[in-house]
Amino acid sequence: MLTDRHEANMGHNSETLQSRALSEQEAAQYICMSRSFLRQSRMDGKRDSRTPAPPFIKIGRAVRYLREDLDRWLDEQQKLDHLGQLGL
Repeated sequence: MLTDRHEANMGHNSETLQSRALSEQEAAQYICMSRSFLRQSRMDGKRDSRTPAPPFIKIGRAVRYLREDLDRWLDEQQKLDHLGQLGL
C-alpha cells in the first residue's frame, strides 16, 4: 500500500516530467503562437519565406515540444528594433 507521502512524491515527479514535454496546445501557448503555425511549420519543413518550426519530438503518434528547445528556438529568432530592418 502506498503512503500519502509516496503518492505525493510520485505526483510531483510526474508533474515535473509533464512540464518538460509540452503538447502542441501547451507549446503554442508557451511561445504565444497558434497551433496552426506549429502544424503548418512542422509539415512544411524549412522554407525560405517562412519562419522555421521549433524542434519537436514524436512519441508514437504524439507530438511533443521540449521546453528547453522552445526557449532556444525563441532566442534564435531575428530580433528587430523596427520593421525597416526587414528590407521590405
